[in-house]
Amino acid sequence: MTGAPMSKLEGDLAIVRVFDAPPTLVFKAWTDPKMLTRWWGPRMVTHSTCEMDVRVGGNLRIVMHGPNGAKYPMKGVFKEIVAPERLVFTSIAVDEKENHLLEGETRVTFEEVDGGKTKMTLYTKVVGKVPQAEFMIGGMKQGWTESIDKLGELLAQS
Repeated sequence: MTGAPMSKLEGDLAIVRVFDAPPTLVFKAWTDPKMLTRWWGPRMVTHSTCEMDVRVGGNLRIVMHGPNGAKYPMKGVFKEIVAPERLVFTSIAVDEKENHLLEGETRVTFEEVDGGKTKMTLYTKVVGKVPQAEFMIGGMKQGWTESIDKLGELLAQS
């Protein structure tokens, strides 16, 4: 870990959605960079980078850009991959010098329900942060909710 000392944070976020798409497609939307950039992040963000080495120990790097031009880079490592059932990865928001601002771990499960639909359960928890990252935590629920809404829209088009 680089940068200012991280503090522990109590708290987590869980989102459950059912998509009218098979688990293989929903899982692919999480692991294919071309699909991921179409839904990852809150509305109004764009992406300049989406690199994924989808294997246990593989890295992921995403750079989002807000409408004001601000860059929001993040990196992470895949900890567990069981296609198309489960995906676990770390996510670390970093600054332009790669200093860690906010560290989290996300677990996503994909369960087939109702003959071909997918119940997706996302659980993310913050495991460390620097004091100046409070604004990121404040927007975490909205950001994930908008992302999952966009994922649903993408899956409905597929």
